Amino acid sequence: MSHTSKVVREPGVPLLLRILYFFLFGWWATGIWINVAWLLNATIIGLPLGVWMLHRVPQVLTLRPSRQVLVAYDRGEKVNIQVQGLPQRPWLVRLIYFILIGWWLSWLWANAAWIISVTVIGLPLGIWMFNRLPGITTLMRT
Repeated sequence: MSHTSKVVREPGVPLLLRILYFFLFGWWATGIWINVAWLLNATIIGLPLGVWMLHRVPQVLTLRPSRQVLVAYDRGEKVNIQVQGLPQRPWLVRLIYFILIGWWLSWLWANAAWIISVTVIGLPLGIWMFNRLPGITTLMRT
C-alpha cells in the first residue's frame, strides 16, 4: 500500500480584498485601534485587552492573519497538526520591559507607523513597522 501525505497552507483573505479593505476601512480604523489600545494599557484593568489589541494591529490594518495555519492531508483525509510559534523570552523579562519601555514606545511606534502608512510611498515601511509592533510592545516573537 502506498502512503501519500500533503501539507498545504490554509488559504487566507485574497490580496485584492485585503487592499480594498485597507483603503476603505483599515487605514482609519487602525489609528483609532492603536490609541484605544494604548489608553487601555495606561490602566491596570484594561492592560490585558490593550496588549491583545496591539498584537492584532496588522489584522486590523490589512486583514493579515495572525498565524499561518498548515493543514495536512493523509490519503485524502484532513489530519490535524499543531503549529507552534517561536520560543518566547521569559515572562518576567517581558513584563519588566513592558513596564519600563514597551507601553510608551509602542504608542510612539504605532502612531508613527500609522502616519507613515497613510501615504502611498510610506505604506511598505508602515506595514513593516506594524508587523513589528508586538515585539516593540512586549518583546513578543512572531
